[in-house]
Amino acid sequence: MPASLAHRRAIIVGAGHSGLAVAAALTAEGLRPQRDFVVIDAADAGQRSWSSRWHSMVLLSDARHSALPTRRHPGDQRRRPRADEMVDYLKVVEAAIGVETAWGIRATGLERRGDGPTLHLATTAGEVQTRNIVCATGAAARPRLPEWATALSVPGVAIHSSSYHYPRQIPTQDVLIIGGGNSGLQIARELAAFHTVTLAVRTRRGHRPLASYASSAGQRRPLFGGDRRPEPVFGDNYERLQHAGVHITPAVTHARGGEVTFEDATTASPGSVIFATGYLPGDDWVPDEARTPGPRRATTPIPGLFVAGFPQYSRRGVDTISGVSADATAIARHIIDRP
Repeated sequence: MPASLAHRRAIIVGAGHSGLAVAAALTAEGLRPQRDFVVIDAADAGQRSWSSRWHSMVLLSDARHSALPTRRHPGDQRRRPRADEMVDYLKVVEAAIGVETAWGIRATGLERRGDGPTLHLATTAGEVQTRNIVCATGAAARPRLPEWATALSVPGVAIHSSSYHYPRQIPTQDVLIIGGGNSGLQIARELAAFHTVTLAVRTRRGHRPLASYASSAGQRRPLFGGDRRPEPVFGDNYERLQHAGVHITPAVTHARGGEVTFEDATTASPGSVIFATGYLPGDDWVPDEARTPGPRRATTPIPGLFVAGFPQYSRRGVDTISGVSADATAIARHIIDRP
């Protein structure tokens, strides 16, 4: 383990907006980056997830709601920043805080031995001990694929939306997009100008105007109980896509070779497929005992282990750029107050 990571009061795992929000909050409490706390990230230097988004992607939130409290975006606060602007913005935030991220180091496990305050963090660079660890590795960190995806074989490409970058990447005229959430709609809109697009939707989502994104993002639990409702779609909607020539079908239930079967028992043989099927959380390295049901406001049953930017550990909306600040402030206070 590099000496620069040892003997620190806290280690933040993840250098995205959640990790930097916690770093900013710790700095506001008087802790110094590199001396009192460090930030590590599994990615190559500076390659935050925004770097891999499709080229035309713009955020659903405007610039005012796409920034951390420590620094606003330059220019018009009503515009919606592009993905590449977010890359530059987070670099500026990182430099302003004074954080020198240790890139290329992945957290692989965590253990508390005995009843003491020390936590043992296992990483690809070795093991390090510290009193406080913040999991900021993202509520949407790993591509999620349906179980039937491995049974699919198409003449073109079959990729997750995280690997989609631009229309010329799709070599066939027709393309099937799996998933009716915001990513699926945005990609369908872009490809409709160049391809014959089919969008497979499991559950049609409610529609909200873009201006409401900051208050309406994320899954929502019904007022009188029941299953969580999926996040609404913002701006674009299914009817507008249909008017643009996108064919909307029920969800795909299974695949065999080059053929997919929909919920209504119809079939199709798509040229290419894009899985806009969401992501899995990046907390796979956290012990199972940390994953307790119910909101805990960024704390866990493991003393000294905190989680930033995961709704399942806190509340709806904390995975957004503006929403994570409440988690970050609470975590910083916990770390300062721990003996």
